[in-house]
Amino acid sequence: MKRGLLYIFFLIFLISNSWAQNPKDVFKTDTIAKIKNYQLIGVPIIFYTPETNFGFGVGGQLFLLNSKNKYNDRISNIFFDAIFTSNKQSIFDILPQIYFGEGDYYLDMSYKYKIFPNSFWGVGIDTDDSDEESYNMTSHILRMSFLKRLPPHLNFGFEYIFENHDVTEVEEDGLLAAGDILGSNYAIISGLGVVFNLDSRDNVGSPISGSFLKMSAQFTSEIFGSTQVYNKFIGDLRTYQRLGEKSIIAFQVYYESNYGNPPFQGLASFGGSTRARGYFQGRFIDKHMYVIQAEYRYRFRARWALNGFGLFGEVANLPNDYFNFDNIKPSVGGGIRFKLLENQDTWIRADIGFGLDGSSGFYFGVNEAF
Repeated sequence: MKRGLLYIFFLIFLISNSWAQNPKDVFKTDTIAKIKNYQLIGVPIIFYTPETNFGFGVGGQLFLLNSKNKYNDRISNIFFDAIFTSNKQSIFDILPQIYFGEGDYYLDMSYKYKIFPNSFWGVGIDTDDSDEESYNMTSHILRMSFLKRLPPHLNFGFEYIFENHDVTEVEEDGLLAAGDILGSNYAIISGLGVVFNLDSRDNVGSPISGSFLKMSAQFTSEIFGSTQVYNKFIGDLRTYQRLGEKSIIAFQVYYESNYGNPPFQGLASFGGSTRARGYFQGRFIDKHMYVIQAEYRYRFRARWALNGFGLFGEVANLPNDYFNFDNIKPSVGGGIRFKLLENQDTWIRADIGFGLDGSSGFYFGVNEAF
């Protein structure tokens, strides 16, 4: 589809520690090395998106078997991958998730390097499809969070954010070429933040019950080398409720606000496979954004499920602009899920979403959107 999105990960997160309850449950044919203290697993990656066309790569995950969170049986691990596409895009990821003190402390890091041609329509909710222009950007993105567990389900900590975006190519006579948009040449985002979350979900990838609440505040400053000074606040509330043995209702409210002068790389981004299915990710960007979505999930067989979802949201330059109800962007859709293994709660999902003005998207990935 015009706004389609397709991800196929061959066994990548199927053996991910995020969902695995026991390292013995992984596919042994993918194990490169295993000794007493660690297990290394390598897998191929294949995917397709309209932004990348065909993509391929390799990934791996190193499990630190002696470093475990005793409260939820999750094992410390380091995930890494290298991806290349037919559009000459390259992406490299390293994602350590390390537990200390048997889960009382948690280090969550991510580093991403990417050379990624993309599309830009300008800033705001009323940009037109004809405004689309192409650009290329090289990025280094580092995030480090260190959290302390506060029983029974609370976590609190601090994070450091560093992003270096170098815009290497823009369209002649385009919006970015004019240089009036912050970040149109390059941008450095650097600052500190605080994170609070409450997580009582029974499962991270495909929850059946429980709730998740995350609140974070990020403060960028020239003291840390940031080219722009602004503050970002994010709230993410999710709740899951059983309706009988086979039915589940899931609900999410996501809100993001930026105050100050963020570059376009740091603005709230509407669309994508998780928060606004049916719209191209980044189709609308601005300082403020909210998304409200609900989903009904029906597990009609032990390893099969159907879903239907509806959502609405918008971006705005000022929170007061939300009261202009003409700017709301709704979407509806549905899909099917299949559980890969009987002893692991990991699902493959295929969704289709429809937004306004012919916008649509097809999504294939691992586990639920939220």
